[in-house]
Amino acid sequence: MPNPRLTGLGSGLFCGVLMVALGGLDQVLFGASLTVYGVLFLPVCVLTAVWVRRGDLLTAPVVVPIGFAAGLPAVSDDGLMGLVTALATQAGWLYGGTLVAGVTVIVRRIRLVNRRVARSPRLE
Repeated sequence: MPNPRLTGLGSGLFCGVLMVALGGLDQVLFGASLTVYGVLFLPVCVLTAVWVRRGDLLTAPVVVPIGFAAGLPAVSDDGLMGLVTALATQAGWLYGGTLVAGVTVIVRRIRLVNRRVARSPRLE
């Protein structure tokens, strides 16, 4: 399993580029299904939160909604109203993916703090 460590900017680019690519793939294979796009968004959120480096953990829940919005024009109807409608109707996927990224980041942060406390010398 690859174990890359992305910076905050790198995680934003990873999520954005991958969601644009998945949006295009969804349009070609599934006829721009918003449900398929939402389902594909969840693993991207997990990967973004897992692969962001420790110093940039808080950027993952911020960049995943931006990535969702970046790929949405490929699967939404033409024009601004189609994009706004898609954002409104797919808000559950957007919030769910952001929540998944947030929980993953919190778990990683708790494990990091616990490891740091276990390694530190105790003063008694």
